[in-house]
Amino acid sequence: MIDRSEKYLYTWRFIFLSSILFLVGAGLVWRMLDLTVIDRAFLKQQGDARTIRTMVLPAYRGMITDRNGEPLAVSTPVDSIWINPQDFDVQDQDIPQLAKLLNLPVNSIKALAKEQKKGFIYLKRGVEPALANQIKELDISGVYLQHEFHRYYPEGEVASHLIGFTNIDDKGQEGIELAYNDWLQGSPGKKRVIQDRMGHIVEEVAKLQDPRPGQNIVLSIDRRIQYIAHRELKKAIEQHHAASGSIVVLDTVTGEVLGMVNYPTYDPNVRHQARTENYRNRAVTDVFEPGSVMKAFSIATALESGKYSPNTVVDTRPGSMMVGDNEVRDVHPVGVVDLTGVLKHSSNVGTAKVILSLPKTDLVNFLHRLGFGNLTGSDFPGESPGVLQTNVTWGPFVQATLAFGYSISATPLQLARAYTVFATGGKLLPVSLLKVNAPVQGVPVLKPKAAKQMLTMLEAVMESGGSGAAGQMEGYRAAGKTGTARVATRGGYDPHRHIASFIGLAPVTRPRLIVAIVIVDPKKSYYSAQVAAPIFSQVMNDSLRILEVPPDNVALVEKQKEV
Repeated sequence: MIDRSEKYLYTWRFIFLSSILFLVGAGLVWRMLDLTVIDRAFLKQQGDARTIRTMVLPAYRGMITDRNGEPLAVSTPVDSIWINPQDFDVQDQDIPQLAKLLNLPVNSIKALAKEQKKGFIYLKRGVEPALANQIKELDISGVYLQHEFHRYYPEGEVASHLIGFTNIDDKGQEGIELAYNDWLQGSPGKKRVIQDRMGHIVEEVAKLQDPRPGQNIVLSIDRRIQYIAHRELKKAIEQHHAASGSIVVLDTVTGEVLGMVNYPTYDPNVRHQARTENYRNRAVTDVFEPGSVMKAFSIATALESGKYSPNTVVDTRPGSMMVGDNEVRDVHPVGVVDLTGVLKHSSNVGTAKVILSLPKTDLVNFLHRLGFGNLTGSDFPGESPGVLQTNVTWGPFVQATLAFGYSISATPLQLARAYTVFATGGKLLPVSLLKVNAPVQGVPVLKPKAAKQMLTMLEAVMESGGSGAAGQMEGYRAAGKTGTARVATRGGYDPHRHIASFIGLAPVTRPRLIVAIVIVDPKKSYYSAQVAAPIFSQVMNDSLRILEVPPDNVALVEKQKEV
């Protein structure tokens, strides 16, 4: 039998435990009422923290087009594949298929899934929609898609150096894409959504900010002229086994760059196959000593001085001369010629004699006014200003070499721009890589009379017997100058490496285009007359016909009609 004291003890134990249970139950009921009725915001906040997400809405990057609206860079929709390691099912039977579609090792995917502290890991960026749909159909837990945009370049390698490219995050890295990145990229938007535990969007709660698309850019480039220049440059580089080359096509009315190409090049759509040294736009970043194309500016300086005219006689015999302890010589002696003959036959001796007869500062000051030693204002990333010493402390020999294109470094774009003075009556035009809707006013840097005389003298260079005869065209009168220079090295000038250049304009009666050509280290033949002049003829002729510029060589046109 249980005595009375024990029964009393059991009774109090029961009451005590019942009281505790009652208090616990009452506390739970109170807490439930507090959370669901009195303080509902807490549960809502906790629930939202686990289900509501703020998603970024990618912005459409602005399009880059040529002057006629043809696309040079466009953005196409793609998807990026990512995983949440906390939800990812590493045992899913479709993971090998996922790895195959993404071209990734299965072990790499499973290794990423072990990083449980992270909630977001990319598997692959920029996947095409068709492939993304196949991945979506696998319905693997923890695998998600994120909509983005990917840059595509329709012209491929033809315009790559000018346009540049963007990185995986669609930010400009080279060329126009970099120079105008702030203008092109726009700003992303944001929206708030409810997701289930698998990451699927259940409901769109609110759009916090609409994405602002980037602005389009219209370049000065004409896609057709760009292609012609690329085609002819590539052909010449391969034919003469040259190291590299550049071509610039400039409009003499607006200062617009209608074509700018380099070779070797690369395809920005498949950059993993390209060499990084091929990324740079050599036409604006690489400098070289131009050689004889600079003689046009030396002769122009002489004309402007008033001491010389196109008919002034210059005695270059015996084809060489000593300047201090150094010799200046002609490859082919020309004897006694007039000033036009000095330019036509590209005489080093004649040009040096003329410049040495003038004040030392005359040529340097003119070159400075032409923009040498300064940026062209194209705003292209990495553009070089070239090298031109303005503090004239050198001796006569350096002055003589400057006269025929040494002791100065310039880019192909600088040279093309400088030649605008011969097409505009002595005015230097600003250059532009963006489309210009009206003619521009240049800065007068050369007397109109001297500019007109130079145009006639440069046309003589293209005549039979002149150094630029190979640049003649059917139907158009052209003016230009050849240039052949040795490549400077640390130990001096390499006698086995040369740079062949040619700069010309047409039609002479009313110049419309300037074409500048630079071929670096051609092996088969290195003389500009054989390497660069024929390229000028083809590029200029085709470009003028594309622009529907009427022929000005009336005599030749009439002769062709008779035939």
